[in-house]
Amino acid sequence: TWLRGSHFFYVIPFIDIFFQRPGIPSGARMPHQGAPMGPPGTPYGGSPAVRPGLTNQAMEASRKRPAPSQQQIQQQQAVQNRNRNAKRRKMADKILPQRIRELVPESQAYMDLLAFERKLDQTIMRKRVDIQEALKRPMKQKRKLRLYISNTFNPAKPDGEDSEGSIASWELRVEGKLLDDHSCFLAQPGKMKRKFSSFFKSLVIELDKDLYGPDNHLVEWHRTPTTQETDGFQVKRPGDVNVRCTLLLMLDYQPPQFKLDPRLARLLGIHTQTRSSIIQALWQYVKTNKLQDSHDKEYINCDKYFQQIFDCPRLKFSEIPQRLTNLLLPPDPIVINHIISVDPNDQKKTACYDIDVEVEDPLKAQMSSFLLSTANQQEIASLDNKIHETIESINQLKIQRDFMLSFSRDPKGYIQDWLKSQSRDLKMMTDVVGNPEEERRAEFYHQPWSQEAVSRYFYCKIQQRRQELEQALALRNT
Repeated sequence: TWLRGSHFFYVIPFIDIFFQRPGIPSGARMPHQGAPMGPPGTPYGGSPAVRPGLTNQAMEASRKRPAPSQQQIQQQQAVQNRNRNAKRRKMADKILPQRIRELVPESQAYMDLLAFERKLDQTIMRKRVDIQEALKRPMKQKRKLRLYISNTFNPAKPDGEDSEGSIASWELRVEGKLLDDHSCFLAQPGKMKRKFSSFFKSLVIELDKDLYGPDNHLVEWHRTPTTQETDGFQVKRPGDVNVRCTLLLMLDYQPPQFKLDPRLARLLGIHTQTRSSIIQALWQYVKTNKLQDSHDKEYINCDKYFQQIFDCPRLKFSEIPQRLTNLLLPPDPIVINHIISVDPNDQKKTACYDIDVEVEDPLKAQMSSFLLSTANQQEIASLDNKIHETIESINQLKIQRDFMLSFSRDPKGYIQDWLKSQSRDLKMMTDVVGNPEEERRAEFYHQPWSQEAVSRYFYCKIQQRRQELEQALALRNT
């Protein structure tokens, strides 16, 4: 039985007779007419040549190839599954053939949707690439950090000189928070607020040296890799007089920023900036003043300002980062002068200051989550599989329709063409190669070898019937 399309057809069993010549084992290749034939040999598969008394099962076994192992079958199935899945992933498999579109004009709506989907996929992919490029650059947003500096005073207790707290003391608090940006707050309502200490690299409180001496007038905090972030700082000292103090706050810039040498700062109009921004401003100055050498683009011809700063008449552009090292200084700290008041009648014990800080743009987190999101990927893949299955079903129906239509127009001619196709497929599967031009003529089957083939066929049939009769008699006797 041979499967063609979605219909079963039976191949005439005596077709094996036509490919069996004397001296040629079953399953071997058939030579062309006129070609010399060698001596009879062992048939393919190692079975002996057919002799009288050889059963039909042995003859059929000698004609067959060795059966593939279970592992080979599994490997072939795995390869077929991979190929099938790879094929389904192709965009071209979603396209309906032109012939189907002509038969079903309504299918043009599907093709329009497919073109729109392709355009939408391209737009989304382009936006994803833009977001990936944007995430590579620092995305900062300027915000206001409100700094609260307050102090409390605990007077001495005359009736408890020996108890704790009998000495007058004051306590200084340094706290702060970001002023709410309503647009960012609404965008991310559940986001945790950033700690106050995370904005600073170091904090130094300098008290009056005359009151607390050279060894106890400084309070310092410096960031370390193991620093635990906090919402504020507290300093407690004994004393009952007003104390002048100075707060030095060093912002933690990310990426690091540097203060420029005064000469370079005046030239570029930049006071404190990142290294990349400084180099970009330098390059803009070079282009504006046409300092790049016209013959050797690698060199920059220094004007009088560059000569004063870099101390050379000519330099390579690649040397600028190295030469900038000596011209970049740590940024200036934020300096706040404050008076710690111990007067109980003084109501202004809290001072507020607003500091400009840079924080991560809240859109960056949303952009990252968009790139990493796979929420809809499974649904899209499922819909794609349904589309592929539907298109495959339509193509199969088209094949069946063409089959039925061709058969209805010319049944005889179609059956003849189909039998020719089946014959070619059978030869390819059994590795039997012949000359179709010779085989289609009647004289080809009147040669001497056909007599032996007919005899073998009838002999095998007789043996088969004999075995069936013997089995029937044996069952009757038992």
